[in-house]
Amino acid sequence: MTNTSAFDAPLTIAPDSVLVVIDVQKGFEDTAFWGERDNPGAERRIGELIDVWQATGRPIVTVQHVSPTGPLAEGTPGHELKDFVAAVEPDLHITKTVNSAFYGTPDLHAWLQERGAEQVVIVGIITNVCNETTARMAGNLGYDAVFPIDAMHAFDMAGPDGVTVPAAELARATGAVLHAMRFAKVVTAESVVTAARTGGPVTAGRS
Repeated sequence: MTNTSAFDAPLTIAPDSVLVVIDVQKGFEDTAFWGERDNPGAERRIGELIDVWQATGRPIVTVQHVSPTGPLAEGTPGHELKDFVAAVEPDLHITKTVNSAFYGTPDLHAWLQERGAEQVVIVGIITNVCNETTARMAGNLGYDAVFPIDAMHAFDMAGPDGVTVPAAELARATGAVLHAMRFAKVVTAESVVTAARTGGPVTAGRS
């Protein structure tokens, strides 16, 4: 699947590239619970990618997290997908209780293998939690993982020393690790949209 030369090559979005939309749920609007977020344009970027995938007939996977309590608990309004994602008719819908979309139901890896799909484009919430975990697993499993980092957002989080790390700093660190360790191609949503529309390689914009 992916290799060093493919990683360094200009970005190409395959005809069967799978858009994985992770946990775009109403419960993440509860800033009293989650804290402050970065990237207020994330939902717009996610919507642009969904539109391109639908227009070009590429497959879309939606993922929905189930928490036992809190804003994402099943049966609560917060568990629901945000309206623009709920309106999508996905090729596969996954529910999960842990960070990685590869540990959900139905099995994402098995589904991708059945289709012969080798590329996944990961968007959604939270940049440095479920998105990053899914991207790391995708890279380890040999997929060509594409990570348009402006089509997702993070939240401020407190470290073990009690100091709060800003969301934008956490997102930047995630991008640096995924890129440097070659788990995923960290790019902009615009570069993905351009490549998906043209079907040809483009220089992958970095955030």
